[in-house]
Amino acid sequence: MENIKLASLKTKQKTFIKVGDITVGKDFVVIAGPCSVESEEQTLHTARAVKEAGAHMIRGGAFKPRTSPYKFQGLGLKGIKILEKAREETGLPVVTEVMDPRDVAWMCEYVDVLQVGARNMQNFSLLKEVGKSKHPVLLKRGMYSTFKEWLSCAEYILNEGNPHVILCERGIRTFETYSRNTLDLSAVPAIKELSHLPIIVDPAHATGKTSLIPSMCLAAVASGADGLILEVHSQPEKALSDKNQTLTPQMFSRMAQNLFSLREFMKKMN
Repeated sequence: MENIKLASLKTKQKTFIKVGDITVGKDFVVIAGPCSVESEEQTLHTARAVKEAGAHMIRGGAFKPRTSPYKFQGLGLKGIKILEKAREETGLPVVTEVMDPRDVAWMCEYVDVLQVGARNMQNFSLLKEVGKSKHPVLLKRGMYSTFKEWLSCAEYILNEGNPHVILCERGIRTFETYSRNTLDLSAVPAIKELSHLPIIVDPAHATGKTSLIPSMCLAAVASGADGLILEVHSQPEKALSDKNQTLTPQMFSRMAQNLFSLREFMKKMN
């Protein structure tokens, strides 16, 4: 692809990114936790549960980009400190979204992976700033973005000297209305043909329906994804954001067993 130099498979065979005890790109990684950090009790309870079920990292939004300005926007710094406490208790590295270039430097002191959300995929000032940070970056695909546009955004981060980029397919906007978005699993093998960067899948934002998530998780594993990122809440019905696509700890635990079993089976087949 034109102007895709650093992210191209022609540059290197595979990128491995060490985060805590897991190596993204080599190990299959499961990131799980609440959509948004709502309280210390809620976050710690969920962190313990996903840790017990086999998750490798905890996710949680301290800053929440919402379509409506009247919806819950997150706890900000207070939420970041709650995530830090969850990491101290469970040992799970923290993944959280950064929305403003001015927040990158101080957030790097608290979190392990900076997430750039779909709405900010083409926020070039933010991409440059996370690139300068050298911190691992989880770059979600924009809801209307092509593979080339997505990889071009990764190129911004790589061009600033940060090689630690993880791509995340989270569904694209199509004419279908039954699901929140359309999960484009062709992105997994396609990106592996185009780039050396690891790619994980977010079935929660892609489908928007709890009932569809287990099947799409298994399909993501079968497609060759390097990992999954999922939303888990101790009481999904009371969640302040994305309750319709959030798993209970019990649901996550049952599903995780199937995911790891399928992953092991695929490794033996290869």
